[in-house]
Amino acid sequence: MSEGATHFYVWYTVTAAPEDAVAAVAALLAAVEDATGIAGRVLARRDDAATWMEIYENVGDAAAFDRTLAMLVRRHDVARISDGARHVERFAALTDVLRGGAE
Repeated sequence: MSEGATHFYVWYTVTAAPEDAVAAVAALLAAVEDATGIAGRVLARRDDAATWMEIYENVGDAAAFDRTLAMLVRRHDVARISDGARHVERFAALTDVLRGGAE
């Protein structure tokens, strides 16, 4: 069992028109918040506007969040706005990781 929160960072390369991508990600973020109570946000890489990152912080149940996020990505067909590869990274507080409490 993990201690502390997990923070999700999901990055991908957008291939759709920016307005289509913004709409798709906004719908996804709203659905994630409705389903989990976690308010995500999205950033773009400063030196490459096609690389976007969704950030979901302070997730208590990482496994359940992972499943819900994957389901909502499929439901909202978010893959259609990108090259298809969503890279999901999970981080925790250093103290949690060092004491072996993060998954």
